Amino acid sequence: MSSKCSLTAGLTLGALAAVAAWAAPALAGDRCKVTDPTGTPLNIRDQKKNVVGTIENGRIVYIQRYGEDSDGKPWAYVSTQGGKRLGWVYREFISCY
Repeated sequence: MSSKCSLTAGLTLGALAAVAAWAAPALAGDRCKVTDPTGTPLNIRDQKKNVVGTIENGRIVYIQRYGEDSDGKPWAYVSTQGGKRLGWVYREFISCY
Protein backbone atom coordinates (compact mmCIF):
# COMPACT_ATOMS: atom_id res chain seq x y z
CA MET A 1 0.00 0.00 0.00
CA SER A 2 2.83 2.44 0.80
CA SER A 3 4.39 1.99 -2.65
CA LYS A 4 1.02 2.77 -4.20
CA CYS A 5 0.78 5.95 -2.12
CA SER A 6 4.35 6.88 -3.04
CA LEU A 7 3.57 6.44 -6.73
CA THR A 8 0.41 8.53 -6.45
CA ALA A 9 2.22 11.25 -4.51
CA GLY A 10 5.06 11.24 -7.02
CA LEU A 11 2.69 11.53 -9.96
CA THR A 12 0.76 14.31 -8.24
CA LEU A 13 3.94 16.26 -7.49
CA GLY A 14 5.15 15.72 -11.05
CA ALA A 15 1.86 17.01 -12.45
CA LEU A 16 1.98 20.07 -10.18
CA ALA A 17 5.55 20.82 -11.24
CA ALA A 18 4.56 20.57 -14.92
CA VAL A 19 1.62 22.94 -14.41
CA ALA A 20 3.81 25.40 -12.53
CA ALA A 21 6.44 25.35 -15.28
CA TRP A 22 3.79 25.86 -17.97
CA ALA A 23 2.09 28.67 -16.07
CA ALA A 24 5.31 30.51 -15.17
CA PRO A 25 5.35 32.74 -18.29
CA ALA A 26 1.75 33.75 -17.58
CA LEU A 27 2.77 34.93 -14.13
CA ALA A 28 5.64 36.99 -15.48
CA GLY A 29 3.35 39.81 -16.66
CA ASP A 30 5.96 41.10 -19.09
CA ARG A 31 5.31 44.70 -20.09
CA CYS A 32 5.65 45.18 -23.84
CA LYS A 33 5.23 47.88 -26.46
CA VAL A 34 3.59 47.23 -29.82
CA THR A 35 6.31 47.65 -32.49
CA ASP A 36 4.74 46.36 -35.71
CA PRO A 37 7.23 47.13 -38.51
CA THR A 38 4.58 46.99 -41.25
CA GLY A 39 3.30 50.49 -40.50
CA THR A 40 -0.24 49.21 -39.92
CA PRO A 41 -1.98 48.46 -36.61
CA LEU A 42 -1.09 45.07 -35.14
CA ASN A 43 -3.81 42.45 -35.58
CA ILE A 44 -5.23 40.84 -32.45
CA ARG A 45 -6.42 37.30 -33.07
CA ASP A 46 -8.52 34.66 -31.35
CA GLN A 47 -7.49 31.04 -30.75
CA LYS A 48 -8.45 30.14 -34.35
CA LYS A 49 -6.35 33.03 -35.80
CA ASN A 50 -9.42 35.12 -36.73
CA VAL A 51 -8.74 38.87 -36.49
CA VAL A 52 -10.80 40.25 -33.59
CA GLY A 53 -9.25 43.71 -33.37
CA THR A 54 -6.13 45.81 -33.84
CA ILE A 55 -3.79 47.81 -31.65
CA GLU A 56 -1.65 50.79 -32.61
CA ASN A 57 2.14 50.97 -32.48
CA GLY A 58 3.46 52.40 -29.24
CA ARG A 59 0.64 51.01 -27.07
CA ILE A 60 1.64 49.08 -23.94
CA VAL A 61 0.37 45.51 -23.46
CA TYR A 62 0.99 42.87 -20.82
CA ILE A 63 1.80 39.24 -21.59
CA GLN A 64 -0.59 36.72 -20.09
CA ARG A 65 0.99 33.69 -21.74
CA TYR A 66 3.19 32.64 -24.62
CA GLY A 67 2.55 30.04 -27.31
CA GLU A 68 3.49 28.77 -30.74
CA ASP A 69 1.28 27.94 -33.67
CA SER A 70 1.48 24.73 -35.71
CA ASP A 71 4.21 26.33 -37.88
CA GLY A 72 6.36 27.12 -34.83
CA LYS A 73 5.72 30.88 -34.99
CA PRO A 74 5.76 32.66 -31.61
CA TRP A 75 2.58 34.27 -30.27
CA ALA A 76 1.68 36.10 -27.07
CA TYR A 77 -1.71 36.41 -25.40
CA VAL A 78 -1.93 40.02 -24.21
CA SER A 79 -4.05 42.27 -22.02
CA THR A 80 -4.21 45.96 -21.15
CA GLN A 81 -2.69 47.37 -17.97
CA GLY A 82 -6.17 47.24 -16.44
CA GLY A 83 -6.38 43.51 -17.14
CA LYS A 84 -8.73 43.57 -20.14
CA ARG A 85 -7.85 40.53 -22.24
CA LEU A 86 -7.24 41.45 -25.87
CA GLY A 87 -6.16 38.22 -27.60
CA TRP A 88 -3.18 36.76 -29.43
CA VAL A 89 -0.57 38.91 -31.20
CA TYR A 90 2.46 37.90 -33.23
CA ARG A 91 5.30 37.90 -30.69
CA GLU A 92 7.86 39.36 -33.11
CA PHE A 93 5.80 42.57 -33.36
CA ILE A 94 6.04 43.50 -29.68
CA SER A 95 9.11 44.57 -27.69
CA CYS A 96 9.17 43.56 -24.03
CA TYR A 97 11.18 45.14 -21.25
